Amino acid sequence: MTKIAVEVKMVSKYYGKFEAVKNVSFEVFEGEVFSLLGPNGAGKTTLMSMIAGILKPSSGEIYVKGLNIAEHSIEVKSLIGYCPQEPIVYDLLTGEENLLYYAGLYGLPRSEARRRARSLLELVELKDWSKKLVKKYSGGMKKRLSLAITLIHNPEVLLLDEPTTGLDPGIRRSIWSLIEKLKSEGKTVILATHYMDEADILSDRVAIMHEGRIVALNSPSNLKKIVGPYSVIELKIKRAPSNSIEVLKQYSETGQVLHRNDTYKVYTRDPDSVLPKVIGEVINCGGKVVEAHVSEPTLEDVFLKLTGRRLEE
Repeated sequence: MTKIAVEVKMVSKYYGKFEAVKNVSFEVFEGEVFSLLGPNGAGKTTLMSMIAGILKPSSGEIYVKGLNIAEHSIEVKSLIGYCPQEPIVYDLLTGEENLLYYAGLYGLPRSEARRRARSLLELVELKDWSKKLVKKYSGGMKKRLSLAITLIHNPEVLLLDEPTTGLDPGIRRSIWSLIEKLKSEGKTVILATHYMDEADILSDRVAIMHEGRIVALNSPSNLKKIVGPYSVIELKIKRAPSNSIEVLKQYSETGQVLHRNDTYKVYTRDPDSVLPKVIGEVINCGGKVVEAHVSEPTLEDVFLKLTGRRLEE
């Protein structure tokens, strides 16, 4: 039976009359990467801050490993590693000194703190920079050091708020690899992001947030299949039979087949099963398929359909 790592129950947060988070509920299972996907202002950071115990909900309850945050705040904070959007590093300390400082806040013995600091600096590929002042680090290096700090007390649940914002593609990929490694070690990760590709690649499940609410929650593939627009199967056919359009129409969920020159487009929500069928039909009718391509819907398409706006507007 899958165990629940984090449970958010009917949580809302008001700032005066403004409701930043509106009656949100969801469960995060142990060992999964769970993403909150939405644009800036959707309520992701407010929600993450409440799960971290930094903000108190206006209403509702949050549980981490079965413990109510409001009643067991100290125990819960030992279970959580929270990495906010801005780096949590001190420029006038070295990378190693930053880690040792935070280790002290968690009460780690000095010998264990040094061992973990060395291990984590190697994990985030900063071993060669461990003795250098952080003010000499690049933005990407500071992000990686912040992630190491988040891990210093070996938390079971990681809260990562926009961990790759503003980073170049190479550094983003290295942080993705690190998140995948942490998941493989059994960590539970809650990831707040506005990057569609990040949520799609890393997540077991995605909660799409819009104006403080969760408007859809499922695996990336299911969201695209259930909510997203149709996939497009594009076939390039030589010696196309005269009845090609009529033959292919029966597989197009829109009831239409777009045809231009020797290219035919079929629309479906299940391209994996439909693709071999349409190729088989063409061959049986005497045609020859020389190219076949499937264009899948994206989480951007899902968000646009659900909210009427794009993720990065």
